[in-house]
Amino acid sequence: MLRFLLHRGGQALIAAFGVVTLVFFIQRLTGDPTALLLPETATQADIEAMRATLGLDRALWVQYVDFLGDMLTFDLGRSFVQNAPVWTIIASRIPQTLQLAGGALAVALLIGLPLGLVMALTRGKAISRWIMGLVLACQSMPTFWSGIMMILVFGVWLRWLPSSGTGTLAHLIMPSIALGLLSLATYARITRAAVVDELGKDYVRSARARGVGTGRLVSKHLMRNSLIPIISITALEISQLLAGAVIVETVFAWPGLGLLTVQSIAARDFVIVQAVVLLGAFVTIFANLAADILYSVVDPRVRLGGK
Repeated sequence: MLRFLLHRGGQALIAAFGVVTLVFFIQRLTGDPTALLLPETATQADIEAMRATLGLDRALWVQYVDFLGDMLTFDLGRSFVQNAPVWTIIASRIPQTLQLAGGALAVALLIGLPLGLVMALTRGKAISRWIMGLVLACQSMPTFWSGIMMILVFGVWLRWLPSSGTGTLAHLIMPSIALGLLSLATYARITRAAVVDELGKDYVRSARARGVGTGRLVSKHLMRNSLIPIISITALEISQLLAGAVIVETVFAWPGLGLLTVQSIAARDFVIVQAVVLLGAFVTIFANLAADILYSVVDPRVRLGGK
């Protein structure tokens, strides 16, 4: 087990280093932020002074080495535009994004898993085909389109829910559904495939021959043995939710990390952009590492087979 953990942990560290390096250099390709920070009447001397203040006048490799050192001490610097510590700005937005991602994940799990189970248990029947059509429709809808349609119907026409902002459970419903639809479809399809695969195995036939009911068979055997693909897809869905939050937060004016990222890109405040991207990448890496550990516990064969 220790060897397995060290191997997966080493892979996670290598991935984190690669992400840090890519983010640093890609962000520098977006342009010079001093052009937006200074008025049009600024002289060349003013521009050079601003670049020196921001540390952009140094050689790129010097900036990179300093950046790596800052990462080791968890120092993300100061925002060029807001002139405030990046950690302070991000920390004020994290609760909203976590709330939105948690709501979307709840929608995906609480609806997607039962739908997948029903499709597997009723495969070949009309209800299974109807549910599959619904699932494919959820997977086909762009996130921004579903969000706009919900605002139009439930926010403008029916006036049941607020169209933007945060603060109450009512504000969370539409953004969570819009963000969770794609994950809902993914969970439904993965659950159906995993359960159908388990239904064809000998232990299921033996259990049915002994008179074990469907409910007990599902709760005691099928769902547990179908967990590995579901756990694996959860790690991927976390990164999907973080990426989708950029669109959903923009559509619903939800004051989270996604909206902050869009605003910072427009202002070329790449200190904040790189911090948000790194945070999302680290969450994804940690989620995949946690998934590796979790399904090695669920199925020891994964651990024994890992190198």
